[in-house]
Amino acid sequence: MVFKFDFEDTFEGGLADGTYEVVIQSMVETATPSGAEHIAVTLVVRNDVEQKGKNALIFHNIWKAKATGKYNKSMLNTIGKFARMSADKEYNSLQDVFDDLERKPLKVTVKNESSEYNGKTYENLNVKRWNFTALPNVQHAFKEKNGAKNNVFEAPIDITEDNLPF
Repeated sequence: MVFKFDFEDTFEGGLADGTYEVVIQSMVETATPSGAEHIAVTLVVRNDVEQKGKNALIFHNIWKAKATGKYNKSMLNTIGKFARMSADKEYNSLQDVFDDLERKPLKVTVKNESSEYNGKTYENLNVKRWNFTALPNVQHAFKEKNGAKNNVFEAPIDITEDNLPF
């Protein structure tokens, strides 16, 4: 076996700030242990596109407003627009919306940022911009928990209070 170092292909502990072609892996309505309700959106960096960070996960939350008890509809509309969903389709439940959005490709711009909550500083990778994918023909191979690849999604990831920046 011949090996040659490629310092352009290194792991640096997470995704760098930048723009990535992604697929919506899952969307699930959940709550923190303290009861803060949110939609947990898990994006996966596409491995069928030549880019850094293939298969890395990006977590985005849409929080329910305490004052109204409702989700920010414009955030769902933004994701739907850039996932090329139909504006004419009506859904009977949030789960129907989630099911329709799963596996849809998007392009996102992310930024690593620090935030403080209860005296602790947290490092977060935040989605700063959503956009249309430049490559709508998705050939991404999803990974199973045992490391084998297939096209089936993993179970949603639980987010604990300790994972939240606020």
